[in-house]
Amino acid sequence: MSENNSTIFILDDEPGMLKALMRLLKAEGFTVQAFTSAKAFLESYSPETLSCMVLDVAMPELNGLELQEHLTRSGLLLPIVFLTGHGDIPMSVQAIKAGAVDFLTKPVKDADLLRAVRAALQRAVEQRELILEIASLRQRYNSLTPRESEVMALVVAGHLNKQIAADLGTGEHTIKVHRARVMEKMGFEALADLVRAGERLGLRSGR
Repeated sequence: MSENNSTIFILDDEPGMLKALMRLLKAEGFTVQAFTSAKAFLESYSPETLSCMVLDVAMPELNGLELQEHLTRSGLLLPIVFLTGHGDIPMSVQAIKAGAVDFLTKPVKDADLLRAVRAALQRAVEQRELILEIASLRQRYNSLTPRESEVMALVVAGHLNKQIAADLGTGEHTIKVHRARVMEKMGFEALADLVRAGERLGLRSGR
């Protein structure tokens, strides 16, 4: 992961805090964009950007927890490090359960913030890789015939060739042929890899 190819978004309505955070992160070589409101951030945010967010809880209009909820509902995977001057345990638990990387209290130590930001960027990289992996799997899955898709779903569900043949009303040899084609088109040699791919795609028996 190259930190130079990523962006740290900072949202804080305190100009002094915003300036201090920007100075710290820029000194570490990060690309930083700062905002004083959730509205300003949302108007400029591009999901294609490999990024994370340092977010103050007590923001005007839309507070930090509400912005986190909005991003989640919108399907936007943006790892968040929360900062707060008056946080409590229930608030931190809520944020972490909703996917926050960390929940830090102001004044925050430089080392703690940098550690949390790097963890958030690592999560962003992992999320991006997972999205690309699923897109590739989906493309290969879409190349299967309807019958091959049925066979794959049953294989992923743990059915044996004999069971699949009975379920689909055909011969076991035919199922073996379909299964081999599924493995070839999906690009796997090991059954375990096919099963993991099926789980990634959310396949269910009979689909």
